[in-house]
Amino acid sequence: MQSKRVMQKEKKRTAIVDAAERLFFSKGFARTTMDDLCQEARLSKRTLYIYFTSKEQLHFEIMIRGYKQLIALLDEASEEHVRADAKLREMADAFYRFRKDFPDYFRTIFSYENAMTDFRNSVQDSSREECYALGEVVFGKLAALISEGKDEGIFREELDTTQTAVVLWSCMSGVLNNSLIKKNYLQKYHSISSDFLIHNAFELMLRSIRNDNGGPI
Repeated sequence: MQSKRVMQKEKKRTAIVDAAERLFFSKGFARTTMDDLCQEARLSKRTLYIYFTSKEQLHFEIMIRGYKQLIALLDEASEEHVRADAKLREMADAFYRFRKDFPDYFRTIFSYENAMTDFRNSVQDSSREECYALGEVVFGKLAALISEGKDEGIFREELDTTQTAVVLWSCMSGVLNNSLIKKNYLQKYHSISSDFLIHNAFELMLRSIRNDNGGPI
């Protein structure tokens, strides 16, 4: 059982992440300062730095929350489908629900660009490492479905599983992001809804990896 001191420390740490989340979601990461965080969390700067050394570390903490929500949606996806392509559609639907139901977490995750220092810095950052580990869980689910589809003869056998998963992940995240930030533009100038864009983009992706004998889409 955790000691009272440990529980209080964890409670304060959670409160700081809550404060950062409110500010990042309302003001944006770039416009938020550590002074803003101190004021929002009602802490001194000295106390804040005991728990978190930078805004970037807090950004990773919020991404962790987002990834956990996304993984929960992926785990809730229907298991009734037998074919890998149907399961892949379920995964795409889960991504779309995540984008619609948790837009702030979606923006936090998919607008993040891995900094070169993330991989050059020799100092271990537990928040960063946990965030990347959760991202790999999501990626692993996608790669597993591609491998399953190849074994079933639905997806092209010559495809490299990892490379294909990276391409699909990149394409899908780009489409989902565009459907969010360019929603009004696409509707006004091209009469294309977010639903139409996402559905048809995914069908094109699926066609690109299927065997000719994989059955109807």
